[in-house]
Amino acid sequence: MKLARSTSPERARSRRTAAVLVGVLVPGGMLAALLAAPGRDGGTEPRLAAHVPAVVSPSRGPHFVAPMPASPAANAEVALTSTPLPTAGLNPAQRPPPEWHEFYFTRAAYNSYSGWGRRSRSWATDYPKSDRQFLTVLQRLTNLDAFSYENAVLLTDENIRRYPFLYALEVGYMSLSPGEIEGLRNYLKAGGFLVIDDFWGTREWAQFEYQMSLVFPNHPIIDLDLDHPVFSTFYDIDEILQVPAYGRGRWGGGTSERDGYVPYVKGILDDDGRLMVIINWNTDLGDAWEWAERHDYPLQYSTFAFQMGVNMIIYAMSH
Repeated sequence: MKLARSTSPERARSRRTAAVLVGVLVPGGMLAALLAAPGRDGGTEPRLAAHVPAVVSPSRGPHFVAPMPASPAANAEVALTSTPLPTAGLNPAQRPPPEWHEFYFTRAAYNSYSGWGRRSRSWATDYPKSDRQFLTVLQRLTNLDAFSYENAVLLTDENIRRYPFLYALEVGYMSLSPGEIEGLRNYLKAGGFLVIDDFWGTREWAQFEYQMSLVFPNHPIIDLDLDHPVFSTFYDIDEILQVPAYGRGRWGGGTSERDGYVPYVKGILDDDGRLMVIINWNTDLGDAWEWAERHDYPLQYSTFAFQMGVNMIIYAMSH
C-alpha cells in the first residue's frame, strides 16, 4: 500500500464536498484526526478515491429497515456507555442501541464448535475494544453518522436486517446451526454485507468454506482483483498487506500464523453480481484496530487495516 500526495484541484474539491475528516496515523502509537485542508503541507495523507459515494444506497428497497429511533423514555433509561456481553455462553442479547444513527458496527454472534474456553465464543475475539477503537477512528475519517459503541447480534435475530453491515471473525471455528444458516442466508439475500476477518491457514479455511457452502451451495468463493470497487470506494488501495496479530510483526518479526503465509481478499457474489461477502484470509484487521494506539504496533499495518475497514463500510452502505 502506498501513501500518495494529493495536489489535484479536482480531487480537493471532491473531498471538500464530501466533508471528509482526514485522518492521520502518526508514529509513536498515537491516533490523530485533523480537520485538514486537502493537500495541506504537500498533501501527505493517504490517497482518497476520486469519487466518494453517498453512504445510503437507494437499491436496498424494502429489504432493510433502518434502526428505529428510541423513545425519550428509552433514552432516559439506557446509558450511552455499553456493557460488554456476558462472558459465559453464547448469549449476546442486549438492549437495542439507545439512539438512532446511520451506521452501527454490527458483530455477528455465532456458534463455534469447541465447547470449552475462548473458542466456544470465538465470535467475541477482541470484543469490544476493537469495535470501539475502530468506530472512534471511523468517525474522524469520514462524515458517516456512526453509533460509538459495539453492537453484537445473533444470526437468528430478526432485527439483524436493521444493520446492513455485519462483521465476523475467527470463522475457522464457526459451526452454524440450521437456524443460523437460514438467518445468514436470508440476511445476505436481502442485501446485507458480511465482512470476514482473522482466520489463518488451510485447516481454518476448510472449516469456513464448508460453513459457507451450507449457506450458499451454489455461490462459489472467488478472488477479488484490486480493480474491484471495494478497493477504491474511499481510499485507493493497490496492495494487500498481511496484518499481524499484536504479538507478531513487531520489530521486523514474521507476520503469518500457521500455514497462512500469503494474505488474500476473496468474496461471494449474489445472483446480480453484488459483492455480499468479503473474506480477509491470513490477516487480522481487527487486531490492528484493537492495538493501533500501542507504540510498538507497526504503523503500516494499522494504517492499512483502517483504510480497508473504511472502504468496506462505505461499500456496504452504498451498494
